[in-house]
Amino acid sequence: MLTTTSVPPRPRAASHPRTRSVARRADVAVARVAQLLTRWSVPVLRVALGLVFLGFGVLKFFPGASPAETIASRTVETLTLGVVDGATAVVLTATLETFIGLTLITGRLLRVGLLALAVAMAGILSPLVLFAGELFGHGVTLLGQYVLKDIVLVAGAAVVAAVALGARLRRET
Repeated sequence: MLTTTSVPPRPRAASHPRTRSVARRADVAVARVAQLLTRWSVPVLRVALGLVFLGFGVLKFFPGASPAETIASRTVETLTLGVVDGATAVVLTATLETFIGLTLITGRLLRVGLLALAVAMAGILSPLVLFAGELFGHGVTLLGQYVLKDIVLVAGAAVVAAVALGARLRRET
């Protein structure tokens, strides 16, 4: 079993007044950065996720422009047991991702967009199970890396959703 113990801080030795002044300024700067991050990190994350989804979604409207077009097509076809064909799957995915991106960027219809994002994430991460052999057969393929990065999107979306549903980020005082 691994245990950790905390060591009590050493008493500070008397220091030069200039050293104390620099330390005080550093503490003030750190507090200001913490305040800035507390206020802006989640909104910036929301907009950044929105830009990613908007960009990926819009690319899928142009045949051959998205590197994820084939995997999106195959995933939706597989998940719907062939009811939705590949071309339709790509257009539906493009529409969904574009809508999600716009809601995240603007903050309008955000809860609806986050619900759509939750549904989309199930589909986006499905290739990890459905096509694992192709993604990781002999090492991680480029397509595997593309799908793996979606885990970061899921984590970021979870933070944005938590705040949209009432969680608050606050500084310890």
